[in-house]
Amino acid sequence: MTFSLDGLRRWPDHEAPELVATDAADRLLLDESADARAGIDDGDLVVIGDDFGALTLGSADAGARGIRVHQDPLTGERALAANAAAFGLTDTYRSLPLTREVVAGARVVLLRLPRSLAELRDVAGLIALYASEDVVVYAGGRVKHMSLGMNDVLREFFGVLDVTHARQKSRVLIARGPVGGREPIADRTEHDGLVVLAYGGVFAGTSIDIGTRLLLAHLPADIPDGAIDYACGSGVIATSLVLRHPTIQVLATDRSAAAVASARATAEANGVGDRVRVVRDDLLGMQPDASTRFIALNPPFHSGAAVTEDVGSRFFRDAARVLVPGGELWTVWNSGLPHRSALERVVGPTQQVARNAKFTVTRSTRR
Repeated sequence: MTFSLDGLRRWPDHEAPELVATDAADRLLLDESADARAGIDDGDLVVIGDDFGALTLGSADAGARGIRVHQDPLTGERALAANAAAFGLTDTYRSLPLTREVVAGARVVLLRLPRSLAELRDVAGLIALYASEDVVVYAGGRVKHMSLGMNDVLREFFGVLDVTHARQKSRVLIARGPVGGREPIADRTEHDGLVVLAYGGVFAGTSIDIGTRLLLAHLPADIPDGAIDYACGSGVIATSLVLRHPTIQVLATDRSAAAVASARATAEANGVGDRVRVVRDDLLGMQPDASTRFIALNPPFHSGAAVTEDVGSRFFRDAARVLVPGGELWTVWNSGLPHRSALERVVGPTQQVARNAKFTVTRSTRR
């Protein structure tokens, strides 16, 4: 099949249907970096933050091989794999964690700018520390999601920063001359005796968001062994559960590599790393049917910048699959979303447990 950026597909197809697989920022990054990519050897190109594979596969179609790729969400890795297979480009890249290996000796880096400055600082610091001295970083995004703070972060680690003209509401920052650099660092905060650690880009960072606080305040006194903290973020719920219940073990799961690393660090910082097992997963895909009696869930409710019920519905369906009959799903959600009807339909009878100005906590019993 002849490669085309327009032929790339989202993964999974039913998540965030308003998103496209390739946008103007991807195209601008590929155009701005074309000459630089043409002058490097196999293995010298790194791609970070590629949503669905446009940057990786666009580069591969132009001849790049040995591309090293890091994508924080597991769904991004699966999108890239599916699109690569469709165009016969599977052998052109390797997916790697955000460690020295992914950037060591790199001469060109294509980076989709993350919205979080802390995440950008982790990525830029790692590139500056381990990439080639002549590395050129092409960092692009949609203008509406960019800020001058991104320029400042890149200047912390690179001596030269150029800014391209905007095209189709997208722009690229070009950084050269690495200076200093550092490994990713988890921020640390203590909340009433609970230590929270978070790497850049994790939802809420080291704070405990209002929804999680409301859910923690109303969870039942009796929590069964093998409970699941679903979409765990920094692991606040999982760690809190095992601290409250010294005889149980909890599974924490998230699709984000940064969240998984943060949840592990949070558990270990509170002395319960041996009782919180953390896995990177899309939904609860690694868990068998009817395998747990209790799930706590603070689902994401944004698709891009929009608040939507679609993302939560996917989480509810997989929770229903994994719960035993009579098992309970405790969920906190944005009160403006019609999640209660979805929970009733997908999981089972649902009761409101608590509500404040913004969030609702419900208990759904698997029918």
